[in-house]
Amino acid sequence: MTPQDLRLDVVASDDYVRDVLPLTSALWAGARTFDAYAAEFRATAGSGWGKRRFRTVGLRIGGALVASCKRYERELRCGERTYRAAGIGAVFTPEELRGRGYATALIAAFLDAERDAGSDLAYLFSDLHPAFYARLGFVALPSRTIALRADTLPTDRVEVAVLSDDDAPAVRRVFDALDARRPFAFVRRPLDWEWQRLRAASGEHAAQLIRLGVRRGRSLVAYVAGRRIPAADAFVLEELAFAREDDARFIAPLLRAGAGDLRTIRGWLPPAVARETLPRGAVRPRTTAITMLAPLSARFRTAFRARETPRREAADPCWNTDHV
Repeated sequence: MTPQDLRLDVVASDDYVRDVLPLTSALWAGARTFDAYAAEFRATAGSGWGKRRFRTVGLRIGGALVASCKRYERELRCGERTYRAAGIGAVFTPEELRGRGYATALIAAFLDAERDAGSDLAYLFSDLHPAFYARLGFVALPSRTIALRADTLPTDRVEVAVLSDDDAPAVRRVFDALDARRPFAFVRRPLDWEWQRLRAASGEHAAQLIRLGVRRGRSLVAYVAGRRIPAADAFVLEELAFAREDDARFIAPLLRAGAGDLRTIRGWLPPAVARETLPRGAVRPRTTAITMLAPLSARFRTAFRARETPRREAADPCWNTDHV
């Protein structure tokens, strides 16, 4: 295999459904049928977000597809700075072609193409073999989970509202209010909120997303979103936000309401600006979905290097967080 034999191509949605999804369904379809798995992919690819921010790419040798992945276009904000980010997901090599370096060649070609296109960084959430991605230039960020007993949460009486899709504008306002206080986060444009909606509706998760909120008058001031998993006796937190500092007190009662009769609450450790809303719990390193970044541009590499300074007062606060 020589570099001249390899070609990185966009894989059309129909071709991806035909050539890749039948092979990946056992890994990622979960409880979905193949038809539902394929229909969700088509819905994502055909959405406004999908047409502008998403595509599937593959490595070909002589026209044959030997490895593939998904490419997501995002913006990463660090303070007042904004960077172009290219996400990588669903890296896959057919079983009979593994062990030949195709996945390595795919990622290397992907990074070269993004560097040439002006992207500042690539990112991914590694479920398997972070060391593989580290060899290709990716750096792991702090990635931790938290677990706490629901009965350790305060029992403050608050009026909890079940939120619906009609509350989406209010949820966005509350999210933006908290997000503005975070030094480091992926930007959520209107198209990104469409992607969030598609992900929430996906059958990838066995449990339905539950969104609960507290209102002040007619205005939403705090919310949590998560999934009840009775088999694990847990409420799995996916997101929380509050509009003002004094609204943080509503998060614990909302989590208690989300858990109901379930024993534990768990999820990714929230960003620093929201962490004090939770009581102390068991914090552990994540073993899946480990956040990894690969600097591509000189300006991002310079900013990212600031996280390595040994002087605490000189450290760039953008990188002192767990959950982007």
